[in-house]
Amino acid sequence: MLFLPLSKKRLISTLNNILLNKFINLFDFSQKVNYKTEVLSGLTVALALVPEAIAFALIAGLSPLTGLYAAFVMGFVTSIFGGRPGMISGATGAVAVVIVSLAKDYGVEYVFATVILAGIMQSLAGFLKLGKLMRLVPHPVIFGFVNGLAIIIFMSQMAQFQDANGDWLTGQSLYVLLGLVALTILMIWGLPKISKAIPASLVAILTVFAIVFFLDIDTRTIGDIASIKGGFPPFHIPEIPWTLETLSIIFPFAAIVAGVGLIESLLTLNIVDEITETRGSGNKEAVAQGAANILSGLFSGMGGCAMIGQSLINTSNGARARLSGIVASVMLLVFIMFGASLIEKMPMAALTGLMIMVSVGTFEWASLKTFNKMPKSDVLVMVLVTLVTIFLHNLALAVLVGVVISALVFSWDNAKRIRARKTVDEEGVKHYEIYGPLFFGSITAFNEKFDVLNDPEKIIIDFKESRVVDMSAIEALNKITERYLKVGKKVHLKHLSSDCKALLRNADALIEVNVLEDPTYKVAADI
Repeated sequence: MLFLPLSKKRLISTLNNILLNKFINLFDFSQKVNYKTEVLSGLTVALALVPEAIAFALIAGLSPLTGLYAAFVMGFVTSIFGGRPGMISGATGAVAVVIVSLAKDYGVEYVFATVILAGIMQSLAGFLKLGKLMRLVPHPVIFGFVNGLAIIIFMSQMAQFQDANGDWLTGQSLYVLLGLVALTILMIWGLPKISKAIPASLVAILTVFAIVFFLDIDTRTIGDIASIKGGFPPFHIPEIPWTLETLSIIFPFAAIVAGVGLIESLLTLNIVDEITETRGSGNKEAVAQGAANILSGLFSGMGGCAMIGQSLINTSNGARARLSGIVASVMLLVFIMFGASLIEKMPMAALTGLMIMVSVGTFEWASLKTFNKMPKSDVLVMVLVTLVTIFLHNLALAVLVGVVISALVFSWDNAKRIRARKTVDEEGVKHYEIYGPLFFGSITAFNEKFDVLNDPEKIIIDFKESRVVDMSAIEALNKITERYLKVGKKVHLKHLSSDCKALLRNADALIEVNVLEDPTYKVAADI
């Protein structure tokens, strides 16, 4: 370095500083990070990820390691590059439900290819900045989504109270399970009131594990579900025919996986934003989710998305940085490669109690107090989204239904708000001062405002307090103009905003109206 010219030395020094700053920002070392909290919370999340990843893989008809590898890759990539520090991603039930028929009919290789294609779609959505579309999701929809998900998390734990044949446990086995679950819940609820030095969930899990291990209590463990022993995720290019026929098979599944994954991830991001009172980047998260799914498919994983349950475990433990997610994913891999024999002895009762507390914390209890305060339409949307989420287990469909109904209600309400103030000036010109939006839903009410036969020869329609929104509105202007022309009367439009005039110019083949120029007038939408 000493023999380099000074300018080159400075250039290299500048580049080193830039790379160092990038590294620091990437791992949040520039922020005040409680490393003990981050590491311990990451360890807790890793323990909670194991049974869920196994369960989701089995739901999809795949091997447990397929789910565990997906949890590692998804969690690691999104923790480093995602748009929301502290949010946890992994193998999820939403994705498992989508790919189960594909895995059954075509095999795991098609699943890997589907996950890769879904990842490409998600990354494209991020690059195209489509994350902002989450602004269109109303709050009642988010309430319904969260409440439905909380109920699903709670109901999924009921399987631990059944035997292999699906019958409910009875006798000593039931009492032991209930006691251990109750102890876990009690510790998670009570320990934070005494001390928050160590995450209560981690203390509860380790305590119940120690009780079961040292007292040799006969209860269900992770090992009773499946073995988690394995190596580093193997790199594997899907062995499928690279043909248009294959694409036609995997494309519909990939599109649904991409949509479900983005919706669940971005909604989870919004929820964590509210809890932490910070703001994440939806577009950055979409790109990271896509990259994680691509790598998941290449490293023998079933893909996934953000996990609201694990994200809430993480944030409730006080984790706010990327480090917790990195620790969780790395520890999960350590469990797979080196600690399988120990982790398989972990009692399911401890993890059941943890997830029950997660479901309680996930549920928006405040939403119940709004039933008599919110508009009935919002309450209907919230309840409907909750029911669709619970009974269909289709999160994307639930959100879509909620958004569509909310949009229809909004359109209906706004359709009734259009009004016309009518005056006649000293020159005998009649003025219709319109206020309220003119769009497809309000054109019928708009047309009823005019008295074509009895009006004077000159009419001015003033849009100072209104807005021409869409093609239906333009056609309504065309129709009202034609009605006046048929009886020999002339219509002028006044105070149209620039975008409204642009709409009229684009529709000049369909409509001929006279627009009064108003060079000094501007509307707020033009700013």
